[in-house]
Amino acid sequence: MVAAVALAATSGCIPHHAPPEDYGRLATPTDTQRPAPSHGQPRYDRDVREPGVRTATLPGSVGQPTPAWVAEKVLPDAQTIVDTTYVVKPGDTLRAIGNRTGAGSEAIARANALTAPFAVRTGQRLKIPGGRYHLVRQGQTGVAIARAYGIGWSTVADLNDLQPPYILRNGERLLLPSAAETARMTPEQRAQAFSLDIDDLATGSEPAIPAHEAPKAATATPRKPLHADVAVATPAAFTGRFQWPLTGEIIGRFGPAGDGRRNDGINIAADRGEDIHAAADGVVAYAGSAIAVYGGLILIKHGDGWITAYGHAEQLLVTRGQSVKRGEVIGHAGATGSVNRPQLHFEIRNKRTPVDPLRYLPTSQR
Repeated sequence: MVAAVALAATSGCIPHHAPPEDYGRLATPTDTQRPAPSHGQPRYDRDVREPGVRTATLPGSVGQPTPAWVAEKVLPDAQTIVDTTYVVKPGDTLRAIGNRTGAGSEAIARANALTAPFAVRTGQRLKIPGGRYHLVRQGQTGVAIARAYGIGWSTVADLNDLQPPYILRNGERLLLPSAAETARMTPEQRAQAFSLDIDDLATGSEPAIPAHEAPKAATATPRKPLHADVAVATPAAFTGRFQWPLTGEIIGRFGPAGDGRRNDGINIAADRGEDIHAAADGVVAYAGSAIAVYGGLILIKHGDGWITAYGHAEQLLVTRGQSVKRGEVIGHAGATGSVNRPQLHFEIRNKRTPVDPLRYLPTSQR
């Protein structure tokens, strides 16, 4: 999870979740929060011990591998180029032009309004957008790249207009904020760049793979968790139907919750150990407790950019790269993270935007 940098180019970043005041957060006499980001939504990281936030131990959970964003070290060796014009030569491809000029082929396509299959013709004059570009290498993740430069992954994702399935490719060049913009970051923004949120896990945690290599297909019963350098394929399409992940009283609703906070999902009261069900067919993109405020957390990708999130689990029964069916038990509810009563934090995201789950779930929980 990385904080959005207050740059003019990225001022419209998506909202990030923080628990509302009545969400069950454990308060103590010395309870204080870290300063909130410029948009007023504080965020959390496993390595920062927030007062009143319990780090999940998740006994009995399926073992999870080392996260990809810490497994592969990234050298911050970005190069800065200036705006220029390039005349296409015989045999040129967009990627070759990017390699020759130092700009990202995707950035060149955007600057010249090129669309798939991104063909160029001999003699065509292309605008080459200047900027600071990082060359992606094997196994590098978006989160690791952003952290190497001390900036937020959400900022990088916005600058590069990343789309599902959010898998980087070897040789791709990512546009970064300029060195001058990065230098103007406040100490608070720099610290927030090393925290995680659900958007980071959903869009920036897959390792880069060769340009023509397919991500690994999901399996229903993986023998062991996938290695950190293996990217996971997501469903090609979404069936369009969600079911309730568990039944219970809605104790936290979607949207603003006062004091600059917002809830990016809903919270459903549960009995401790109650089954959590997958809301739709999909592939597990993450299972772990890297975001302390959520405790045990599972992310499932359903295709077409749809993602569901399940937080506060006390036990995780699935692992990254596992395919799941609608209604399948994926974990057990608990009171992990920032809450003091068993419940499920449930989110539905359309691409990178959280939406109100109540608009997409059946009217009746039964």
